[in-house]
Amino acid sequence: MATDFLTGTEEDDDDGVSYEEHRLVADAGQSLVRLDKFITDRLPNVTRTKVQKAIEAGLVMVNQKPVKANYRVHPHDEIVLSLPKIPRLAEVVPENIPLDIVYEDDYLLVVNKPAGMVVHPAYQNWTGTLVNALAWHFQHLPQLPGNEGKPGLVHRIDKDTSGLLVIAKTEEALQGLAEQFFHHTIERTYWALVWGEPEPPEGTIDVFIGRSPGDRRIITAFPDASHGKRAVTHYRVIKPLRYVSLVECRLETGRTHQIRAHMKYLGHPLFNDATYGGNRVLKGTVFTKYRQFVENCFKLMPRQALHAKTLGFVHPVTREKLNFRFGNSAGL
Repeated sequence: MATDFLTGTEEDDDDGVSYEEHRLVADAGQSLVRLDKFITDRLPNVTRTKVQKAIEAGLVMVNQKPVKANYRVHPHDEIVLSLPKIPRLAEVVPENIPLDIVYEDDYLLVVNKPAGMVVHPAYQNWTGTLVNALAWHFQHLPQLPGNEGKPGLVHRIDKDTSGLLVIAKTEEALQGLAEQFFHHTIERTYWALVWGEPEPPEGTIDVFIGRSPGDRRIITAFPDASHGKRAVTHYRVIKPLRYVSLVECRLETGRTHQIRAHMKYLGHPLFNDATYGGNRVLKGTVFTKYRQFVENCFKLMPRQALHAKTLGFVHPVTREKLNFRFGNSAGL
């Protein structure tokens, strides 16, 4: 099964990836060849597929502008690309980390991931992850081809997002769950605290999102499919609280940073979301006491206010419809 089945339902905290930057300049006699071919011809040990993925992710700039893989290189073009460099451990180290198990049978389990826990080992986060905990509690979890080091995983949520994740314990369960994620039949809702009161209070955000050309850590909206991928979030305000609102977001697709980027696009960033500007006072009065109150709230919730609240899917073996709903200590 393809690597694409591993679905980042929100984000992977900058994907745990470090980058190395390359700069190439076409000479005066350069023929009009495809950009991806031009790059792979000049960089050793870099595959064309890797270059194409980097172009699609907005990590390749020609004359300071993003382009498509079929762009034809012209004389004197300046090409700057940032390629992911992902050092990996040879194997996952089991760690005795407690798991908050919501449901378990012979084929799968559903866990409530706490905020602050990375889902799988990656650059700068080799230990203390959910996968390290799974390796301790369960042996021989299955893996998808191309996703070594991520046993049992078919989706993930951000380090600083709490909530429900389903883990496969057998190959049959892994394949069945992965197909449901791929076909968008998994039912997922998140609860978020956002700045302001969205208007209308219920609607659908349907825009293309992708990495910002100016900052790879940020996902931004694009006007069409030339950059980014289509992302769809259905939202409704559960409780308006004047300066902030409790909002339910139902994912139709599962792109990196989808809810965070979509709510920013809507003009209502998540409360205390530092990456998307929600970690400062955006609504309310200018009085000192109010600002101090908000800052105290930030201390109580030292992360973006986002929780994977519900998860529904068809059991990949028994074919029973399963639905889970779980709160957290923060009250989301």
